Amino acid sequence: MALSVAVAGASGYVGGEVLRVFSAHPDVEFGALTAHSSAGDTIRTHQPHLVPLGDRVILPTTVEALAGHDVVVLALPHGASGEIAAQLPADTLVLDCGADYRLASAAAWAEYYGGAHAGTWPYGLPELITPTGRQRDALKGSRRVAVPGCNVTAVTLAMQPGVAARVVDPTDIVATLAVGYSGAGKKLATNLLASEGLGAAVPYAVGGTHRHIPEIIQNLLSAGADDVRLSFTPVLVPMSRGILATVTAPIADGVSADAVRAAWVDAYADEPFMHVLPEGQWPSTAGAIGANTALMQVTVDAKARRVQAVCAIDNLVKGTAGAALQSMNVALGLPEETGLNQIGVAP
Repeated sequence: MALSVAVAGASGYVGGEVLRVFSAHPDVEFGALTAHSSAGDTIRTHQPHLVPLGDRVILPTTVEALAGHDVVVLALPHGASGEIAAQLPADTLVLDCGADYRLASAAAWAEYYGGAHAGTWPYGLPELITPTGRQRDALKGSRRVAVPGCNVTAVTLAMQPGVAARVVDPTDIVATLAVGYSGAGKKLATNLLASEGLGAAVPYAVGGTHRHIPEIIQNLLSAGADDVRLSFTPVLVPMSRGILATVTAPIADGVSADAVRAAWVDAYADEPFMHVLPEGQWPSTAGAIGANTALMQVTVDAKARRVQAVCAIDNLVKGTAGAALQSMNVALGLPEETGLNQIGVAP
């Protein structure tokens, strides 16, 4: 079947990656491609790598331009999706790549984002462990999907098997992430200039201030934690895309290293995009770039009595656009892997 897909925010990093990833889906036909300040430009002006779409003219982002499509992808700044989404038809599948509908707690939204909470939509991480199984069950037939944050995806996938199997203590989780600059968005800012970033590793949103913290906690509670305490530190490193998340937590009393590994292997045994590497091999972002995969490894630091889980993803694919397409497939009853690549681009 042919699916008409509109993309709002088509000139940004996320919008461009949505266009690239969705282009591989055999049923997708692009309708309106919109943006705000770049309306009137061609796609080529902002996304020169998207050669087949290069001559398409970017339209202003309006409800009128987006309505009438089977699927609408919103790749807009946080806080900008709510007003538009509220006016789109109920039978349109809306995939929001922003944060507007991810959080269940209005108080958490107010604390980390400010302003009014737009509401909560089914969460677009099919592999998320839930009290009744996996999140894909909640996505089936949905017409509204909140696509997860990219850092959230890496940390959640890294640690949820240990939480669900109760082989770790979730009240002392420490996550340190190496994040490519595209994770900071396509905006002009001094700290994002090449002269500032090349040759430097710079932490940001330190001390419990990062907006992804409540989302990670929400996910780990879904996976079975009674309580979660999280220290989360992202670090910008000089690469354009990719996330390498190192997540640690105390090993639960009486749990063996074999039981820890079994928890991760069993959790992802039937997940096509989750790959627990053979023992002794460690994830590299290079292996995940361009693919909708999560590469991971887990081990036990016996002296520190901590479980260490490492997860590598492409922040723009599995972290955003790939998650949107995967969720679209599930919501529409299509084979989940349709149009999604598991082969990375290396070196």
